[in-house]
Amino acid sequence: MLVSFSVSPLGGESDGVSAAVADAVRVVRESGLPNETSSMFTTVEGESWDEVMAVVRRAVEAVQRHAPRVSLVLKADIRPGYTGQLTAKVERVEEHLRDV
Repeated sequence: MLVSFSVSPLGGESDGVSAAVADAVRVVRESGLPNETSSMFTTVEGESWDEVMAVVRRAVEAVQRHAPRVSLVLKADIRPGYTGQLTAKVERVEEHLRDV
């Protein structure tokens, strides 16, 4: 399964969120699961709900250390039996673009 999420602190002392977001991304990278971070979301791939959501939860907890309130946006692609989709989905689109 693929889970893309965005977690951000709300209501803290600072207007910047990059330090808190970096702590969340660090949690994801240290999880050992395949992942990718873009300007808006971090995507993590795992075998099960429990595995992936445990990482999301730890990322949220990392951000909670920065602010009294946290916003979480999450999108999931649940497709049992498929792995490597973090890159494979993009590769399939790129194939279509080359064919044009």
